[in-house]
Amino acid sequence: MQSSPDIVIIGSGMGGATLAAGLAPTGARIVILERGAQIPDDAPARDPNRIFRNSAFLSDETWLDETGRRFAPGNYYQVGGNTKLYGAVLIRYRAEDFAEMQHAEGVSPAWPYPYETLAPWYEAAEKLYQVRGDVSSDPTEPAHAGPYPFASVPDEPAIAAVRSRLKATGARPFDLPLGVDIERWLRGGKTGWDGYPDTRSGKMDAETCGLASALAHDNVELVTGARVTGLKTGPDGKRIAEIVYEKNGETHRLTPATVALCAGAVQSAVLLLASGLANSSDQVGRCFMNHNASALIAFDPRFRNDSVYQKTFGINDWYLSDGEGGPPLGNIQLLGRVVPDILQANVRFLPKPVASYVSGHAVDLYAMSEDLPDPESRIVLNGSDIQLIWRRSNMVAHNRLVGKIRATARAAGFPVVLSRLFDGRVPSHQCGTVRIGTDPASAALDPECRSFDHPNLFVADAACLPTSAAVNPALTVAAMALRAADTIRRDHSA
Repeated sequence: MQSSPDIVIIGSGMGGATLAAGLAPTGARIVILERGAQIPDDAPARDPNRIFRNSAFLSDETWLDETGRRFAPGNYYQVGGNTKLYGAVLIRYRAEDFAEMQHAEGVSPAWPYPYETLAPWYEAAEKLYQVRGDVSSDPTEPAHAGPYPFASVPDEPAIAAVRSRLKATGARPFDLPLGVDIERWLRGGKTGWDGYPDTRSGKMDAETCGLASALAHDNVELVTGARVTGLKTGPDGKRIAEIVYEKNGETHRLTPATVALCAGAVQSAVLLLASGLANSSDQVGRCFMNHNASALIAFDPRFRNDSVYQKTFGINDWYLSDGEGGPPLGNIQLLGRVVPDILQANVRFLPKPVASYVSGHAVDLYAMSEDLPDPESRIVLNGSDIQLIWRRSNMVAHNRLVGKIRATARAAGFPVVLSRLFDGRVPSHQCGTVRIGTDPASAALDPECRSFDHPNLFVADAACLPTSAAVNPALTVAAMALRAADTIRRDHSA
């Protein structure tokens, strides 16, 4: 079976869905290929045991680690991609993240353009994803053309008390910019949204915003259960001439004018490597980055945490420097509530009464530091297996960041602060495997996300990010996808 759409987008996560939303008004015939299915309305979306203990929404896929041992990655393959379970933090990279930045153990390189180039696309992405926030609340916030589309998600009383205690130590908590309609979310169940899958009940994700906007146009088609197995060039070896995918045991072929690969930082690189494409620079799969991230539990027996959703503020006091004239450390933000069932799922053999006591008297935090690009940190194909060779970097900064928030929490009256570093099984914002740049010898994509090798091939997901920064990448991916959509639109109108 063969068809010739104008544009084929592979993947319906943040990059693919946003790209489709940006292109839909052109009238071009657009086909979105998604390997997964839509999460059904009756899914166990608010059951922490099914989600955090039994991994109800994960695939049975396994990868190899650096030593060749198999592990189950924490990636999701559904309509909307990983955003279906994300924490909905839609924050811009800081302006300084676009320039070269010296870290304790290396350099984060400059982007091929400054913050100001992406700023209008950030604004468009914030409108599409209906971001809630307060531009004035964070001293590190880059320049905005105006306020966020909606006011901040409010603190619950227990979290307002934590914010007040942290302020008393000299810390400067700011309102996290969030993609959540909190009233709608809570009508679907009294849980947080961080880590819980959305069944179209209040979280602004790739499906509910980007994809919904695109599918409102008759010229856009979503094909689910479509696993792309290869891309092929024409006789000139330049333009992508054919996409091959499997659905329900049948092989299908598409011959589009333009191809946009948005399958995620790992799968986009894997598909290019398997197809032998876009890699004259030998950079595809290289510079894999995954934030250095730790979860912390700050415990105070006098404090009662009766909050439901918790995740409303962050701290960037150590984002641009360590606060003492030294190099940057990273971002702190609240996690969604670590309720007893989640705590038991992560700490084996912890009795339920103990888990309930700890959860009821603690606040949960997330520390995130930049992972610096390293060509030897990479995704490779080992036969038919995906192998992740992740070379962590910048851990001195991360350990200092954890120490800073631990000391701050203790000063705020939380005497016990426990932390756990996330490992490679946790997809802490994977990115960087098909990076943009200005030199075809050292980058796979140009600054507009177009392949240097193939003029009708774009990569518009987290793979294209040249640096990981130290904040959640979802909004940056959306902004870059909208910018790429503008380039593709100009191609088709030329």
